[in-house]
Amino acid sequence: MNVVVGVGALSADEVVSVARHGAQVALAPEALQEIARSREVVKALADDAKPHYGVSTGFGALATRHIPTELRTQLQRSLVRSHAAGSGPEVEREVVRALMLLRLSTLATGRTGVRTETAEAYAALLNAGITPVVHEYGSLGCSGDLAPLAHCALAVMGEGVVRTADGERKPAAEALAEAGITPVVLEEKEGLALINGTDGMLGMLVLALHDLRRLLSTADIAAAMSVEGQLGTDAVFAADLQAMRPHPGQGDSAGNLRSLLADSAIIASHAGPDCTYVQDAYSLRCTPQVHGTARDTLGHAALVASRELASAVDNPVVTLDGRVESNGNFHGAPVAAVLDFLAITVADVASISERRTDRFLDPARNRGLNAFLADDPGVDSGHMIAQYTQAAIVSELKRLATPASVDSIPSSAMQEDHVSMGWAAARKLRRAVDGLGRVLAVELYTAARALDLRAPLTPAPATAAVRDGLRETVEGPGTDRWLAPEIEEAVQYVASGRALAAAESVTGALV
Repeated sequence: MNVVVGVGALSADEVVSVARHGAQVALAPEALQEIARSREVVKALADDAKPHYGVSTGFGALATRHIPTELRTQLQRSLVRSHAAGSGPEVEREVVRALMLLRLSTLATGRTGVRTETAEAYAALLNAGITPVVHEYGSLGCSGDLAPLAHCALAVMGEGVVRTADGERKPAAEALAEAGITPVVLEEKEGLALINGTDGMLGMLVLALHDLRRLLSTADIAAAMSVEGQLGTDAVFAADLQAMRPHPGQGDSAGNLRSLLADSAIIASHAGPDCTYVQDAYSLRCTPQVHGTARDTLGHAALVASRELASAVDNPVVTLDGRVESNGNFHGAPVAAVLDFLAITVADVASISERRTDRFLDPARNRGLNAFLADDPGVDSGHMIAQYTQAAIVSELKRLATPASVDSIPSSAMQEDHVSMGWAAARKLRRAVDGLGRVLAVELYTAARALDLRAPLTPAPATAAVRDGLRETVEGPGTDRWLAPEIEEAVQYVASGRALAAAESVTGALV
């Protein structure tokens, strides 16, 4: 897939394609025209005796100083060098590629006043697979993701450190020379335009949304397997009951559960009038309400992401009628808030998953199964410690659900006196998404064992397909084995989308 970057918004799928799968990018002709047109505006202001922020002045708290023409190249170079002040572990390649693509998308709108060769240099680095080394710490989410973006701008200048397409770490100048890319010498306004954006936090939001769509469908699958394995009922998922509380996500989750549990012999075995079991525990019965809340949160976050993808975030900006105006659009508050909101709902989905898993292991609650699903309880421990692993992750997810966006530490001599912490919100959401996948994998792994132990009763065709797919790499019930490799196989089964694909091979597309 090739992605054309024009004056309009990129799609979320295009961002994922470039960031994660190495798709090539090209600037649309109309984008090049608009970039060139706005550059003429900046060039005219550069010769004006009146100071213009970012063009002929310093930055932030130093904006009162007028910079003479002969020092402006140094001004831009110094800005990038001084702002490339990150520290800590390297940020993942896909995140850096996403933020570079999104910065290029803003450049392509023509609202930033850069030269065409500067925008083309970003496309060239992406296409060559050259990834600037960006560090975990440094962004306050206002004025945008300054430090992460500065590390990228530094690489475009031929300075700093990068990773090549094969992952080798080397000086940027050397990597650019090998790829035939000429380093950019920044002119008026360009350094500022390359670092004043919300691209890092937005890129991580887009990637998280992509992964959470798969995980929330997988959560419904794991829950359906747990309902079956614990001899629960699907009657509470009936469409008319769900319609009495018409939240869209709740309805979608309940619909998935009905499809997944259709034609289950296990469910049918206790669905008759002789069944005296009154109602299931909340962790089973209230699955659509909890999973549905997460789905609705995801929908709101996706709406915010779509608006941000359509934005031109820079300060100052070149307006359509040729003015250069300061603004506050670089503030990351809209993105930071939904990143935190997602982390909260991720923790909740993981929490209910862990509770469903725990019920399998307690003979007082698992309706006839061995303690801990062990082959010989006392001799064997079964899945006892698999649940410990879940609990440890869920506890971590609760800590990660503490909002970052409510914090603010003033900076830049109190010029930037309220910041979003959106980058921090995005970083913790990435860890939360990974944790959710692991928690769901343990539930699925445990529920699959329970379904086997219900034989000769047979599960629904959809849940049977998921279990059978897991059995390709993980054996069924037996005496205790080394659990860690099997848990990791289950994690990969979920993360790769194979678990979802197995269910959908029976149900069709889940929502």
